[in-house]
This record gives sequence, structure tokens and C-alpha cells, in this order.
Amino acid sequence: MELVVYNINGSSTSRKVELSDDVFGIEANDHAIYLDAKQYMANQRQGTHKSKERSELSGSTRKLKKQKGTGTARFGDINSPVFRGGARVFGPKPRIYRFKLNKKLKALARKSALSYKAADNKITVLEDFNFDTCKTKNFVQLLNNFKLADKRVLLVSQRADSNLYLSARNLPYAEVINADSLNTYQILKAYQLLIVESAIADVERICLK
Repeated sequence: MELVVYNINGSSTSRKVELSDDVFGIEANDHAIYLDAKQYMANQRQGTHKSKERSELSGSTRKLKKQKGTGTARFGDINSPVFRGGARVFGPKPRIYRFKLNKKLKALARKSALSYKAADNKITVLEDFNFDTCKTKNFVQLLNNFKLADKRVLLVSQRADSNLYLSARNLPYAEVINADSLNTYQILKAYQLLIVESAIADVERICLK
């Protein structure tokens, strides 16, 4: 498929860029997208949750009453979960939520997400540019030129650009990443995908490897 290349002022240039149908035009695999997005969100979890078990509470271990003959239910020490302030039954423990996925499945998920965006006309190609200084208003002006103010935008650049990254950092609805860091979750989360022209080759490379 062909897309027109735009400059940062929102005007179309006379050039077009060819996007690979093997990346932007496949039949999407929803289950691959689900697994990759699930892995991404699982990897963000700290897994440091913890509640105290019965043996970890401070309190006497004295048996409160005799086992039999009271006419009521038996119970042991004051740390029992049935008492107020007692331990928690089957409480959370520190754990690792990460899990592995095959590289080919992750590549399929990225291609599927990009194909959905391409089918919905949610991909815009920008000619190469850079900011001389890191100013948020420069990035806001770029979004306004494309009528994307207050929209969730993901800008994919070829290489790390500190001025570009810092200019978008204060905007909660905008994100700048390198092509090598592109992942399925961020693609789907974005309302519009802005790809710098020089980054297209890198995007296709990581999706086809």
C-alpha cells in the first residue's frame, strides 16, 4: 500500500512511500494480539504484594480455650483468620508475572496490530525532522497541525532523539518511541500512529525477522 508523506506542518509533500503488505496488509490474528498485549501488561507488574500469614503475625500463640466441652466451635490462638485482626487466608505473595512468548508470535501480533491501523487509515507518515530544542509547545503544534490535539498519539522515530522525547514527555496522551521498541500494546492503545519516513524500514525489519 502507498501512503502520502507529510511534513510537520501538516501539508502533504509530492512523495509517497510504499508500505510492505507483509507487515501492513496481513489478515490479523486476534489471539496473537491478545497474548502479546497480555505479556506486555504482565511485565509491567511489580509483583511485590504481600499479606501476613498466620505464623508471621505478632501475637500470642496461647490456645484461648480448651479443645472440647465448651459447646462452641474449637479454635486456637488469637492469630486465627476467623478473628478480627487475625491473619489473611490465602493472601497474596510476591511473585513474578512474566511469561515467555515465541518471537514469531510476537512478530505476528505486531503485524496484525499495524494491519488494523492501516485498514482504519490511522497511520500517517512524516518526513524526517528534528527539534532544535526540547519544548512541549513544539510537539503540541505538530499535533495541532494534524488535528490530533488531545488524541492519544504514538510517534515512531528511527533513533533516540532526546529533544523529541523530552518535548512529548509532559503530554499524557502522546508518546515517542524508537522503531526497535515498537510493541503491540502501544500500537493498539494509540488513536493515531505517526511514523517517521526513515523508521519505516526498521519497523518492517523487526516485524519480519
